[in-house]
Amino acid sequence: MNMNVILLSLCQALLTTGNILLVAVTGLIGRQLAPDASLTTLPVAFQFVGLMAATIPASLIMRRIGRRNGFYLGNSVGIAGAITSVFALQSSLFPLFCLGTFLLGIGIGFGTLYRFAAVEACEPGQESRAISLVMAGGVLAAILGPNLAVYSRQLFSGDDFTGAFTALLGLYILALLLLSRIRMPVQDNSQTVGEARPLNEILLQPGFISAVVAGMVSYTVMVLLMTATPLAMQRCGFSFDSAATVIEWHVLGMFVPSFFTGQLINRFGVRPVMQCGGILFLGCIALNLHGSSEWHFRLALLLLGIGWNFMFIGATQLVTKTYTQAEKAKTQAANEFLIFSMVTLASLGAGWMEAELGWATTSMLMLPLVLWAMLVLAWFGRKTEQTNTAASA
Repeated sequence: MNMNVILLSLCQALLTTGNILLVAVTGLIGRQLAPDASLTTLPVAFQFVGLMAATIPASLIMRRIGRRNGFYLGNSVGIAGAITSVFALQSSLFPLFCLGTFLLGIGIGFGTLYRFAAVEACEPGQESRAISLVMAGGVLAAILGPNLAVYSRQLFSGDDFTGAFTALLGLYILALLLLSRIRMPVQDNSQTVGEARPLNEILLQPGFISAVVAGMVSYTVMVLLMTATPLAMQRCGFSFDSAATVIEWHVLGMFVPSFFTGQLINRFGVRPVMQCGGILFLGCIALNLHGSSEWHFRLALLLLGIGWNFMFIGATQLVTKTYTQAEKAKTQAANEFLIFSMVTLASLGAGWMEAELGWATTSMLMLPLVLWAMLVLAWFGRKTEQTNTAASA
């Protein structure tokens, strides 16, 4: 794998480290600053609103100024968000903290395109491995993120969370330095200005429907349960350090499989691997319903992470097969917008669901979503295979 893909993997690792840091502390900060318990996860929701708002502009901006310059812009907005959050915490201003997480979300929205950049930077035929390698950068994040969340609390005496956003600021600055070393392939303009199908025709393809439904469900279920977990554990009497350890297990589950997910897809096919991810989601839900010991939380979140990895990497590969170069920007933008619109709603509802419905009921409500995604994959995946077989005949 070439150096550009490796550098993109490291940038993804830094982005994910920051995301884990945010998962570990943002809900707890919301509980501390929010004027009402129902608004506990509002800062998390603002983060995903920012992410959703960035999805369409990010793809279109990168089409004009290039991938690397687009990532520069996204990291710069993330830096502004981290600084705003520090000021908000020092002033105990809940609305300003929500603004800070909104800006961080915009930065993350640009960063979600690292995996597509890896596809463009790799050698032909290496797309699934490139996606997996970039996602595997999260293994480093799984170790750094929770530990940063714990140890950053000691940076400022009398303030548990300002240190976390100071550390986040450092991560974004380091990402800018790595980006300066990346050399993306020169884009062939003859391919990007060709004839493009209408967007609705692209979106109605069986392959695109399979990809976007799997992407929406896998990310929505993962974010909702992951966001609610520290709150549920605190309600059950567990310490912050215990919750951080559970998140670490979860993130290892999200990214360690990336070292071999691409090989599994090449050997067994993308649809069976994604269906396996759905089965792991079902296992997570079963564990959540079985009990609420620390080991229940650990194993459930581990399965949640692996299930997300299988389903989301598969969805990413599926969507890259549904467009031409001329259609790339608008198709990627539509895919990201649809996925993170649902994720935003999930993050907004996570705090309310955990507080009002309880951990078990919140987990149970994920069951129909997972089953829906598995049925869509089975139905439209078969149609896609039939279409591909007919086209190659």
